[in-house]
Amino acid sequence: MKLTSLLPAALVLCLSPFAVLAQAPAHNWVKISDKYTDMLIELDKKYSPEYGSSQGLAEYDSLIGVPTLANQQAERKDREALMKQYTAALKAEKLKPVQQDLNILIKQLNLGFRQQDYSLKHKVPFYNATTMVYEGLEILLDEQTDSSRRGAVITRLKKYTGIDKGYRPLTAILKERVQQQMAKPGVTYPSKQKMEAELSRNQSVIDGIAELCEKYKLQGWEEPYNLLKKQLTDYDNWTRDNVLAKARTDFRLPAEEYALELEGYGIDIPPAEVAKMAHQAFIDIQNEMKPIAAQIAKQRNLPSADYRDVIRELKKAQVHGDSIMPLYARTLKGIEDIIRTQQLVTLPARPAIIRLATAAETAQRPAPYMMPPPFLNNTGQRGVFVLPMNMPPAPGEKEALKYDDFTFEAASWTLTAHEARPGHELQFDKMVEEGVSKARSLYAFNSVNAEGWGLYAEYITRPYMPLEGQLISLDYRLLRAARAFLDPELQAGTLTQQQATDVLLNDVVQSRAMAQQEVERYANRMPGQANSYFYGYTKMIALRKDTEKALGSKFSTIKFHDFILSQGLLSPALIREAVMTEFVPLNK
Repeated sequence: MKLTSLLPAALVLCLSPFAVLAQAPAHNWVKISDKYTDMLIELDKKYSPEYGSSQGLAEYDSLIGVPTLANQQAERKDREALMKQYTAALKAEKLKPVQQDLNILIKQLNLGFRQQDYSLKHKVPFYNATTMVYEGLEILLDEQTDSSRRGAVITRLKKYTGIDKGYRPLTAILKERVQQQMAKPGVTYPSKQKMEAELSRNQSVIDGIAELCEKYKLQGWEEPYNLLKKQLTDYDNWTRDNVLAKARTDFRLPAEEYALELEGYGIDIPPAEVAKMAHQAFIDIQNEMKPIAAQIAKQRNLPSADYRDVIRELKKAQVHGDSIMPLYARTLKGIEDIIRTQQLVTLPARPAIIRLATAAETAQRPAPYMMPPPFLNNTGQRGVFVLPMNMPPAPGEKEALKYDDFTFEAASWTLTAHEARPGHELQFDKMVEEGVSKARSLYAFNSVNAEGWGLYAEYITRPYMPLEGQLISLDYRLLRAARAFLDPELQAGTLTQQQATDVLLNDVVQSRAMAQQEVERYANRMPGQANSYFYGYTKMIALRKDTEKALGSKFSTIKFHDFILSQGLLSPALIREAVMTEFVPLNK
């Protein structure tokens, strides 16, 4: 949870551009729109300076958010006043793209208000102070951040600990906030399982901060760090005694809260409907996998042609240590050759960036991911495909479980297509390089449109991968379909965590480490988010089919994909509008 999560409208740090509309020249409507968006950006920077830092604004590096109830109430008042301004402006503005951007901003504010109101009325929060501190320091300790900014780490450490005059320890403020909610009648405590999992990883995160300070040879970090370490440890102990002791044993979210989560991720149909679609897709994908598995089994003289057994055989050829990065570099080159030969999308001249995760990053995000660049004041930073290689032990386990899901050659194809090219890396870096209105680059994002393109990127690349890569690519698509029924059915109580784990272990052929973190994701980390891959992908497939039907023989794959990427991460409805009102007429 970021510090912004304590405030009404936590900002999602991803871009969302839109094509230039014909009603007005781009420089006119974008300038008008940006003036409105700047008002909301200023509030985000005022109440969460860490956000300003993450967007490349060094003037915020020495400041921190102070998440007191008084500050939250002050921000709510400011945002409500801004909502009134936006509502009035919407009636007055005549340019369609400016109206669209105002609606994006109003929707973002409204969702934030409803999420905050629900939390204040119904929940005792679990504030993970360790995670908040780490996320406040992460951008300053990133290898792409200019070294001149790293000294602000010590400044922030002193303010988080309360060493600096005028500041209270962050842990003291969070404890106060929790106690304020505990005093309310009828509130619900957080999930015991979620709390135990996060608390068990905090030591790895704390140690990871020290490792990064040492890596960059910072001066004077030890004293505030040691105090911070003690404060965080004491806070976790207090949390165990006062919140975990009363935590609910049922991990499921109340229906109203789960609905708010789905809305935030961009899913606009009932979860049961998503699950029904996903069950059928799961069967269809398994049927696609069978003939490919049979071909591989025949070529390799394997005793079984069952796709599950073939995948287990492929996983035996694990790549370790220094061989991992060369493997992914080779695969990236292979995928770029496919993209150029098949004319799938226009590639930039610059190379993509892939690296291994640090210990702290692995503890925070135990699966491969794309780290987006800052978008407000980017000075050359780019998106990075990060590969975690292990997972910290869950509560009660003596040793960390081991993944075998990412470190074999066949898996590198679909993971690279999703996270790098033609997936998220092209999405994020294109946004930085081309630029659009700030409303569309900062507030239009949701997980459905981001992950929908990522899974679609796997889909368009898969037919040209080696057979082994094709099988694993389908297996990862099988995983996304599984997510879209396991997540809602776990939350509905029609499926147990063990049953979900069994599906992932037996039918999706995941390692126990991967299956464990997947189920934890549905139950605790991000309920509802895992559905977004499958749902966004179905929207992309439907849009492509409709575009092909509209254009017939004039349909161009590369033009279609270039156009989609030029739109960024807008909602499926706005992407569809752009394709049908601009792309199709221009290409008939």
